[in-house]
Amino acid sequence: MTDTTLRSVTVERTETGRFTAVNARGGTLDFGTSGGTEFTPVELLLAAIGGCTAADVDVATSRHAEPGRFTVTVTGDKVDDESGNRMTNLQVTFSVAFPEGEGGDRARAILPRAVKTSHDRLCTVSRTIEAGTPVTVTVEGS
Repeated sequence: MTDTTLRSVTVERTETGRFTAVNARGGTLDFGTSGGTEFTPVELLLAAIGGCTAADVDVATSRHAEPGRFTVTVTGDKVDDESGNRMTNLQVTFSVAFPEGEGGDRARAILPRAVKTSHDRLCTVSRTIEAGTPVTVTVEGS
């Protein structure tokens, strides 16, 4: 991999059940499992799916018209079965409204194609999940 393809985050424990992710640009995101209002790792996965495809679709449609509403909802079922803990039945739902007029008409016309293209080719997050990319885990000295 080259520097143009490598992506990374570092996750640091801040206290019991709470963590901070730091990206290479210095951005931070707090999350946890302690029952507070912060996002859980599973919710972050859902947000990553929704955010990735929303960004793709926004680029394609907003050049024609600024949406009056642009919401992406991602749902799924967390299960624990013979395969272990995982998410099933992942569903992405777009709710988008564009203004009346020529630009809005163009944006509405390309919306279904933009959603399909994001799902089939562009959204790195959902494409990675659907491809079933292996995850390698290592432990450094303690």
